[in-house]
Amino acid sequence: MSSETLLVFPDPPPVLLVQTLDLAGHAWQACKNPAVALASEPEEGWAGAVISTEDDPEGALTMCRSIRKRDNSIEPLLLLITGAQLGELELREDIFDDFCLSPFHPRELEVRLRHLFWRAGKGSRPEIVEYGDLLLNLETYQAAFGDQPLDLTFMEYELLKFFILHPGKVFNREQLLSRVWGYEYYGGARTVDVHVRRLRAKLGEEHAGLIQTVRSVGYRFGQARIR
Repeated sequence: MSSETLLVFPDPPPVLLVQTLDLAGHAWQACKNPAVALASEPEEGWAGAVISTEDDPEGALTMCRSIRKRDNSIEPLLLLITGAQLGELELREDIFDDFCLSPFHPRELEVRLRHLFWRAGKGSRPEIVEYGDLLLNLETYQAAFGDQPLDLTFMEYELLKFFILHPGKVFNREQLLSRVWGYEYYGGARTVDVHVRRLRAKLGEEHAGLIQTVRSVGYRFGQARIR
């Protein structure tokens, strides 16, 4: 995690963004326009930028363009954008390094930031978790079985990661909801069943049995850590 300061737009930033950056230990400073960003720039330069388009789309894109036009371009730049605004990104791929849909899950935003820092040479090497031929990259949120990548949603990945980190242990649905989705999640236990079903389908018939149903209790992944 970088100890340098992130440029954040707008000022004030969305509350969830503030909470996420603070909890992850990122130093940051909000700037309301490119002039303030230039005047407030730390001596060592900005460590990167997180720009939210939700409240001020035009202002956000202006900030992005300004950041990219500078001689010392600020990198990496993560854009927070709503689904309704995605069309604004067409032909503008040069003004950001990655984007995250808003409202976002705090863990997804942090993972994307860490991956961008690593790509920019500002972070540590990605951590890999393995269970047999199943590999998870904890920095990029990529998963693969051998050489075959798995196309997982964010929460499918989170659930699979939790299972792999706790092989052989049985968890009921309420435990999985609180440990994977978080205590603030208000969905029912059926959410777990749906994600387990999808995970099994994506693992394929040969490997679906890795996630076992324990009747009247919940689920167990594998038997024991094998690597």
